[in-house]
Amino acid sequence: MAKLLIKNGCVWDGERFEKVDILINGQTVERIEPTIAETADTVYYADGKTVSAGLVDAHVHMRGISADRYGIGVDLSCIPFGVTAAADASGVHGDRVLLDSFTVKNTVFVCADIRDNRADLTKAEEMLIRYGDKAVGIKVYFDTVVSEVFDSEPLRQICAFARAKGLRVMVHCSHSPTPMSEILEALSPGDILTHAFHGGENNAAEDGFVSMKQAQSRGVVIDVGFAGNVHTDFGILRRAIEAGVIPDIISTDVTKLSTYTRGGRYGMTMCMSIAAAMGMSVEALFRAVTSHPATALGKAEEWGYLKVGRCADLAVLAYTDEGFDLTDRAGNRIKSKRGYRCVLTVADGRVVYQG
Repeated sequence: MAKLLIKNGCVWDGERFEKVDILINGQTVERIEPTIAETADTVYYADGKTVSAGLVDAHVHMRGISADRYGIGVDLSCIPFGVTAAADASGVHGDRVLLDSFTVKNTVFVCADIRDNRADLTKAEEMLIRYGDKAVGIKVYFDTVVSEVFDSEPLRQICAFARAKGLRVMVHCSHSPTPMSEILEALSPGDILTHAFHGGENNAAEDGFVSMKQAQSRGVVIDVGFAGNVHTDFGILRRAIEAGVIPDIISTDVTKLSTYTRGGRYGMTMCMSIAAAMGMSVEALFRAVTSHPATALGKAEEWGYLKVGRCADLAVLAYTDEGFDLTDRAGNRIKSKRGYRCVLTVADGRVVYQG
């Protein structure tokens, strides 16, 4: 089995930063030590760079899994950005064999419909059977533009269904018909609120983020769900961070509509760069793309950490002249000449991207 030695990087293991070397033997992390002198088939020098546990994107739309309008080639939209595991946020095709063919490790949230202000779980039931243990939760479009919804009753119906199945719920809350507090009251610990910092009516800032703070304290997971400049109001996100509401998760919501139209080549590294510019600490930032989403997806034993004996999934990131320029729908512009760029992705001990 080939050995890969990564030296001189600042390593994020999912919990902390440490200046250590990493030796990968085959698919497994064999050693993590301050200095490793062992001969290896390949030696990669990561001076001045961050060597992170493989990034985890908790909200993407995969071609052949999500609706055809949104699905994108998952390996090409994840691997070059350091993402080694991802969750499709609303699987409607039921193609388990396709999921197993991807390099990116994966799970699925199946989609629950809302029709005439009632939960329609017929399709969700079918998809749960077809995806089997790949399905970790239910995705809800609590959105008056997408669903026939005008109050929180169908959301409560879907949450009760998910709890009975032992699943988590992910709620898309843009264009919500109710105040944010009503959505959060319906959610249980482990459920995920995505697009949590959207603008417009019924946003999180309307009560000074009080309901969001309370929900977060009882275990509801707060996901930015950037979607570039579509479902995130940069002004609200900045105010939340200043108020001490730090997102648990950063996800891309990348689709085939967004990959080249969000201020450059859109992916997880751009989302990280935006969050850093908004004031997230580097520790909070890296938790939000590794250990926190892995835990939220029920995959912390497999994803989101660099540990001896575990599968070797990692990303090497440089903070360099990878700029971006985005203006959200409220007219808030954020730009920078610098940002994160992935220079190496390793999945199952194999180099799958080098840039």
